Amino acid sequence: MISYDVTTFGAPLERRERPTPKPAGREVLLRVCAAGVCHSDIHVWHGWYDLGDGQRLTLADRGVSLPLTLGHEIVARVVALGDEAEGVTVGQAYLVYPWIGCGHCTRCGQGREHLCPAPRFLGVFAPGGYSDHLVVPDPKYLLEIGDIAPERAASYACSGLTTFSAMRKIDPLVLRTEPIVIIGAGGLGLMCLSLLKLMGGAGAVVIETSPARRQAALDAGALQAIDPAAPDAAALVAQAIGGGAAAIIDYVGSGETVTLAIKLLDKAGQLIVVGLFGGEIRLSTPMLPIRALTIQGSYIGSLDELRELVALVRDKRPAPIPIACCDLQDAASALARLEAGQVVGRLVLLPPDEPSSARF
Repeated sequence: MISYDVTTFGAPLERRERPTPKPAGREVLLRVCAAGVCHSDIHVWHGWYDLGDGQRLTLADRGVSLPLTLGHEIVARVVALGDEAEGVTVGQAYLVYPWIGCGHCTRCGQGREHLCPAPRFLGVFAPGGYSDHLVVPDPKYLLEIGDIAPERAASYACSGLTTFSAMRKIDPLVLRTEPIVIIGAGGLGLMCLSLLKLMGGAGAVVIETSPARRQAALDAGALQAIDPAAPDAAALVAQAIGGGAAAIIDYVGSGETVTLAIKLLDKAGQLIVVGLFGGEIRLSTPMLPIRALTIQGSYIGSLDELRELVALVRDKRPAPIPIACCDLQDAASALARLEAGQVVGRLVLLPPDEPSSARF
């Protein structure tokens, strides 16, 4: 099998060739059809998160070891089953749930493996989808995608699941009756706009620095797309939503965007922080109870939530977000393009023999 791996944090990905593994027990061997390129991959590639004030959280401190095959947004076709695996069909393509836990702790027992303190996430702690083959430890992590194209289905494992889980944390009445504010119109922000319609949302105003992504947000149905650098940006947001924001989802997660979001919230407003850009904020603690604010982090989502999302997508068919595909061998340049802000929507890696009209 061939994979493109991080062998030194921050260094170019390395092409590696080794024997294709054989599945045992409940394991499933799959051939990768499509692997999304996610901003989280950039953090794992560099090996750290910015905690603000010059501090870093390193991936080595979190238990990430090298070499590592990146990629957690994966659609793959079943090649072989371990002797105890059942419930999936050889030759069929499935969406892979990558947020796999230890299977023994309290969080895993609650069905919240994505919050496991000893995770085995694919593409982070275990080999992921920047490869032609992949082993998944149990068939339960494979979801049928029907006739959804693999390059479109792959993004639902992270981009879709993360946005879906974040929106489910908003008061359903607020979601249905008041426009929300979305900070960031990258792949996550555009996915949020797409799913918001399916979930009966009242619409969204988007805050985004890039003119191209602001236009993409408008094309995706945003009520307005506002540049945060505009001198009257806060007033424009308030005008667009009719006052303070009842709910804001921050898909950037920098100190500046979180600070801006707190200023934009209405009384009893809710801020959900998803992005991992990094930084720090200062809070006046009395204002939290006085304004009755809720500030909440949202981290990917559960296997049950992904099942709900896939069923919703298959039933209601959301408007597609922009997707561009490239060859697996171009994984390093795809990461570089994403880091440089040159991507509108999502990038997806395909093996050379996987067809796609979106390949560039």
